[in-house]
Amino acid sequence: MNNITPELLRRFDVNGPRYTSYPTADRFVEAFTADDYAQALQRRRSDPLAVAQPLSVYVHVPFCESLCYYCACNKVITKHHDKAAEYLRYLSREIDLHVAALGIGAPVTQLHLGGGTPTFMSDAELRELMAMLSRSFTLVPGGEYSIEVDPRTVDGKRLEVLAQLGFNRISFGIQDFDADVQKAVHRIQPAHQVFELVRQAREIGFESINADLIYGLPRQTPESFARTLAQVCELRPDRIALYGYAHLPERFKPQRRISVIDLPAASAKLAMLSQSIAAFEAAGYDYIGMDHFALPADSLAVARRQGRLHRNFQGYSTQPDCDLIGLGVSAIGRVGTVFSQNAKSLDEYYGRIDQAQLPVVRGLTLGRDDLTRRAVIMALMCQGQLLYESIETAWLIDFKSFFAPEMKKMLELEQQGLVTLDDSGIQVTPMGWFFVRAVAMVFDRYLQADRDRAKFSRIL
Repeated sequence: MNNITPELLRRFDVNGPRYTSYPTADRFVEAFTADDYAQALQRRRSDPLAVAQPLSVYVHVPFCESLCYYCACNKVITKHHDKAAEYLRYLSREIDLHVAALGIGAPVTQLHLGGGTPTFMSDAELRELMAMLSRSFTLVPGGEYSIEVDPRTVDGKRLEVLAQLGFNRISFGIQDFDADVQKAVHRIQPAHQVFELVRQAREIGFESINADLIYGLPRQTPESFARTLAQVCELRPDRIALYGYAHLPERFKPQRRISVIDLPAASAKLAMLSQSIAAFEAAGYDYIGMDHFALPADSLAVARRQGRLHRNFQGYSTQPDCDLIGLGVSAIGRVGTVFSQNAKSLDEYYGRIDQAQLPVVRGLTLGRDDLTRRAVIMALMCQGQLLYESIETAWLIDFKSFFAPEMKKMLELEQQGLVTLDDSGIQVTPMGWFFVRAVAMVFDRYLQADRDRAKFSRIL
């Protein structure tokens, strides 16, 4: 941190993608149709090598009882729980449409329920959802089956139900324990409530417990966040997801309730990130990269050490480069060289399914250049290292010639201390991890072409 100068902060206090995919979701086009996606599913079914590979499945549950002002997720704020029953009926029909193209019983080794608030659903509704998925896919024993939990919506008995349904990983949304910050973002949840739930989850036997934190929220300071960090280290979850708050009120209406003057400056955000890394490493966590930490025995840390780490729409993942089926409103998926996204509103999602169509409204078929750059960006984001030979062998290119303009920019980043270059490849430095999104952005052809970065969050 001592080498990070004010000039460097100003230079890299810019907007940029998080690279949960490349190309990023904003590049998806409406010319890509549900038929294109169905053909990708059918190609997978007819390819013996592809069909033998397990799937990852994501289910989006959009409902929340109350609005968190920072939230940029696709959600529906309602206290009418009968909406979940209707949503389940349409999810069942969407699953059937996938089975018609994929075939029944495709193996699944990763399942994630996100939102919104998946625990908005009742125990009976969650049981029905898991039964639907089990009928249509083969949930492989020993897989990772996770669910996001709002601590305000569960108790010990509900946690027991989730374990009985097969969930072995659980993620608690904490964001910040500071009462003033919680008030500013309209999410009040006392620390003792979270501590008790984590204790109960451990007693029940969940394999991995994740805590989500956000730095850069209104009224946060490095001093207040240090207290939250100390509490999280005491809580000792197996994984920690630490996200920088992205203030984009022009895109996400709830964020307009946050006053800009309450937001910490970029230098304060960087201080929070720095002290987070120091605190978690001192507590025995491995720094996975950008926004994830894990205890050394956790499968995410093991995957990082073994070079199997990957990044998808849920963040860092232990299952490298597998096909992802996205179910539910706004869900994003990837099958082969195709990205797809479902309709973002319930009305359109329901309407497409009523027409017996997969509810895909946009997507993208990746070309050779996309795939090559995707490999480069994922290597940097996941391993912090890129070996020229591996890219040259996989994509039959001369790396330095193919990426000549990008390599000139890498030389500049090397002079600034963010990367080191040698004859074998590119290595992100410890300081470079603070700016790893900026390193990856160099290889983003779309970003370099239009320079329109305002749609993204700031990288600090």
